Amino acid sequence: MKVLRTPDAAFAGIADFRFAPHYLEITDPDHGAKLRVHYVDEGPRDEPVVLMMHGEPSWCYLYRHMIAPVVAAGFRVVAPDLIGFGKSDKPTKKTDYSYARHVGWMRQWVEALDLERITLVCQDWGSLIGLRLVAEMPDRFACVALSNGGLPEGGKAPLAFAIWRAFSKWSPVFPIGRIVNAGAKRALSEAEIAAYDAPFPDSSYKAGARIFPSLVPFENNVAVRDQKRAWQVLEKWNKPFLCCFSDGDPVTRGGESRFIGRVPGTEGQPHRTLKGGHFIQENDPKGFVQAILEIAGK
Repeated sequence: MKVLRTPDAAFAGIADFRFAPHYLEITDPDHGAKLRVHYVDEGPRDEPVVLMMHGEPSWCYLYRHMIAPVVAAGFRVVAPDLIGFGKSDKPTKKTDYSYARHVGWMRQWVEALDLERITLVCQDWGSLIGLRLVAEMPDRFACVALSNGGLPEGGKAPLAFAIWRAFSKWSPVFPIGRIVNAGAKRALSEAEIAAYDAPFPDSSYKAGARIFPSLVPFENNVAVRDQKRAWQVLEKWNKPFLCCFSDGDPVTRGGESRFIGRVPGTEGQPHRTLKGGHFIQENDPKGFVQAILEIAGK
């Protein structure tokens, strides 16, 4: 497994992300490769954890407007970069990535940090991986705040997603910052677009970002069996589970209906609709923070 690491200099010009970097090395069990995971870790170490998990093709910069308010409310906020994204290491082959491998990598990271009393905050692939972690380690998690994501278990892909999946696979160019900008329902500044581009100095760093849409388990994807096992756990999950999807995401709009009523912990929760597009952290961070604080109990 060949692994790239984005030079620190690539992030030097980002003015609105001044959180101290933390790193933890994990081991890929299949290849024995060492992989460095970057994460933000803010707030008192003895307080309950709010785990903010990003998706495709962003990094933990996505949560920059949300970290400080949640810390100020008395939580420890931990926000990792998935392998292949942000300041974390990036295997160079698309075949180096699989859904199961990503879950395994992040489980290894959670266990190494011994995170407990976790409120999972997730969106996009942050939910696909995060909810699998909840299912595999339910005792470590206290509650869930889900926005613009899901846990697909087969079936037909929504048209908007099928178009996106084809673009990610076949387009000769893959402009990460512009992609986030298009899904944010607001015009990001050139500096913000550059910040989303920063982890990817050239196309050789983009294997993970390119392959992620093809790994989503629609149709007869290899991960469908694992998804159904995870759902068996979630269907008995009695801890608080809050849905706060946005009103302007063509891919996940209405996705809360797949959870409310099916996951017991959704009963009686203050579910709400946030204002914005797919990258709700860019559109309604205050609304997302309010939802987190309500579900986490502070």
